[in-house]
Amino acid sequence: MARYTGPKAKICRKFGENIFGTAKYDKILEKRKFPPGQHGKSMRRKLSDYGVHLKEKQKLRLTYCLLEKQFRNYFVKAAKMQGVTGENLMQMLERRFDNVIYRLGFAVTRMQARQFVNHGHFIVNGKKVDIPSQLLKPGDVIEVRPKSRGMSTLVDAMSRTEATSPFAWLTVDKENMRGQFLTIPAATEIPTTVDVRLIVEFYSK
Repeated sequence: MARYTGPKAKICRKFGENIFGTAKYDKILEKRKFPPGQHGKSMRRKLSDYGVHLKEKQKLRLTYCLLEKQFRNYFVKAAKMQGVTGENLMQMLERRFDNVIYRLGFAVTRMQARQFVNHGHFIVNGKKVDIPSQLLKPGDVIEVRPKSRGMSTLVDAMSRTEATSPFAWLTVDKENMRGQFLTIPAATEIPTTVDVRLIVEFYSK
């Protein structure tokens, strides 16, 4: 499984926000409100136009924990689909199985969700699925496998997340360890601080 394994705190400090969602990074950002590196405190350099576009692309890619080749493949598919490319891209990223597990609150982070999926702890519509990149369809029902329901790390993760889904396109029943992907969300419903328009321009140059 190819994934980013470098220091995540530095990534959050680079963008000035907690893109991974874990509470510990909020604490780090409170203490160190400047970019990483030797000259982080004194750096006042203005980003070039290319740098601004690149930063937005990197922020979205790392938020969903993807490598460059994976992310670019999503963009290529989004550009070939009908509709607005940026909206198509966001919708595909949200439909990823590992992201849905994270959004349902079955994992604390997307990386943890990906690990749970890779280890085969979930079933979709009654069948085991261990492919994090699988795109879910409206109506898909996700459940924790019976053999995995007593797993301490999974139970702990679920206890640390919200009991109900704050997202209109998902429903979750924590007591029975199941959830449902109701519909593909509109791009405006997906919480993000990224300007997707800049990402489209980055790849279109």
